[in-house]
Amino acid sequence: MKLAAERAFAAPEAAARKLVELAKTIEAVQDGRIHIEKLNAPFLYTLKATGLEFGAGIKHAVEKGWLELHESGTYVRLIDTSAKAAPAKD
Repeated sequence: MKLAAERAFAAPEAAARKLVELAKTIEAVQDGRIHIEKLNAPFLYTLKATGLEFGAGIKHAVEKGWLELHESGTYVRLIDTSAKAAPAKD
């Protein structure tokens, strides 16, 4: 008997890919900055992900070199949006 449904973004890689996908749709401001709340709101409220999934996704995207997170945590930058670096499903 299965009591809970699988979470779409339980895997950090899945969350990271979705965050990068969302970041690509957001118009960056000064110096390519994307305010963290522009990613946070749709990820948490539209996609119904959790805060832990968001944090793990951001961390994974930074480790993979897809996003750069400012030390203040207030914004991210897409590091490389080329087809080679874009997080495509394997």
